[in-house]
Amino acid sequence: MKNILVPTDFSKTCDKAAHLAIEIATLFDAEIHFLHQIHTPVDWVKLSKTDEHKYPDTQKEIGIAKSKLRSLDKDAEHKGLKSRTFLEFISDVKAISAHSHNFHHDFIITGSKGTQEDFSKQFFGSNTQKIIRDIHVPILVVKEEATLFPFKNIVFVSDFKEDMSNAFKQVVKIAEKCNSKIHLLNINTNKDFNNIKNGIVPIREFLTNFPELENYEMHVYNESTILKGIETFQKDNEVDLVAMYTHNRSGLSNIFSKSIAENITNNSKKPVMTIHL
Repeated sequence: MKNILVPTDFSKTCDKAAHLAIEIATLFDAEIHFLHQIHTPVDWVKLSKTDEHKYPDTQKEIGIAKSKLRSLDKDAEHKGLKSRTFLEFISDVKAISAHSHNFHHDFIITGSKGTQEDFSKQFFGSNTQKIIRDIHVPILVVKEEATLFPFKNIVFVSDFKEDMSNAFKQVVKIAEKCNSKIHLLNINTNKDFNNIKNGIVPIREFLTNFPELENYEMHVYNESTILKGIETFQKDNEVDLVAMYTHNRSGLSNIFSKSIAENITNNSKKPVMTIHL
């Protein structure tokens, strides 16, 4: 993790995400970029300075945004981080994707209120779904509930039927930095509800790829859906971060498709990290 992007709309959850990003960047000695987008009534880049006064509300919004970006920049610099801020006059996830690609970001952290309170009207609530779908670097979405960092308990959710070693390596890197325990969770959604022993077998087989991993526990939950399984696990255990892989490829398990990952991110009360296969 060398270059973190933090898209923000300055909401409370995005502010939490920004400050978590600063803590994570400090731990990994990573560069951090803060990005804010503004939808303007005209093409602001091509607008002459003499005509800007015709749009006083937009001028005010831009001034406020620049001030808040400067504040985040100072917070990062106080931690000794290399930081940059970006203000784009567009509200579009494709622009975020292009920005991330151009600056070679290898991690994205943002905030989302989820479905509980008018989700569709929250810019970075609704667009969090699109970010997960369209951007292929690991994405950590912070929710309204307080986030404990360094993470002490990370749950990695999988059916362990596919080789997601590259995704799991991302989880291990964070766990090692935070001295976290990793909980490997297999949620059995089959109607016959295989017994716990059968559910543990694929986890054990998967862990043969990580012989040096020591701080972990294995869990199998029988639930009707992945989301229900995660919710039940969180009720039974301390969880600071939910991690899962996702994909949009045919031939792989539909259990961890993009739409499922988006649904889990929307409904989880804890931060969710999705890693694209």
